[in-house]
Amino acid sequence: MFDYIKGTIAEINPAYAIIDNHGLGYMLNISLNTYDVLNRGEKGDSTLLYVHEVIREDAHLLYGFATKKEREAFLLLISVSGVGPNTARVILSSMNVDELAQAVTSNDTAMFKAVKGVGAKTAQRIIVDLKDKIKPAGNTLLEHTGKPAGLVYDEALAALVMLGFTQQASQKALKSLLTNNPGLSVEEAIKQALKMM
Repeated sequence: MFDYIKGTIAEINPAYAIIDNHGLGYMLNISLNTYDVLNRGEKGDSTLLYVHEVIREDAHLLYGFATKKEREAFLLLISVSGVGPNTARVILSSMNVDELAQAVTSNDTAMFKAVKGVGAKTAQRIIVDLKDKIKPAGNTLLEHTGKPAGLVYDEALAALVMLGFTQQASQKALKSLLTNNPGLSVEEAIKQALKMM
């Protein structure tokens, strides 16, 4: 079992990162929060991602996290019945760890229901199951990346399609968002689009 992978960033987009470790490229599924941390650097920069491995009949998948705290939140989420790794990743792309803790401790089912694949019953189950395992913390605001709107649109669209949304619905949501808020970062555009779909 992997604990972490340290290497250089060979490729990165909002859905996954490829980390080159001595000539071996590891593809790790990531959340938007981890993408935000990795995207502050450049291709070829050294990085370390904490890892969780999911072994299925048809695939061996790696999920990467910028912090141990985010990995712990992911593990807590997938321990909830009805929440798989991809749903947990979408939840952690829609909110950071502190916002997740706040949503659980304040019984905010609306925050979870705004996430694709999470209905009312699953939202309630997450809150009930994690109530005693998660403690509230201060909020951390994501930094703006300052990318031009065209690049933000392209990266956000690619991420939404990789997360399972149709291209047409993703384009409609992003066009509406970026027309009204051209200064949005990739992460903010995806988070707001997730709430619209």
